Amino acid sequence: MKKAMPLLLAVVLTACGPSETPKQTNVPTVEELASDPVRLKELRQQCKTDRATLGDALCNRVAEATRKRFYGDGDTPYTPPKEPPNF
Repeated sequence: MKKAMPLLLAVVLTACGPSETPKQTNVPTVEELASDPVRLKELRQQCKTDRATLGDALCNRVAEATRKRFYGDGDTPYTPPKEPPNF
């Protein structure tokens, strides 16, 4: 009985591990989503209401595409005014 206990424990712990999630096919890239604002808006709404159905991978890409559309490519440097504002 003592010899079977570690084997049983290993089997139980292996069964409790994370299961593989099915890979989603046809998941658009961030660039595709950023270039299609209508589709992006629809997916943002769906991610807000039903994230479990769409999946984290797609909703994370939607969030990244939204960020990319808002901030752009990030190459524009900050240029402060030559004279400080007077308060």
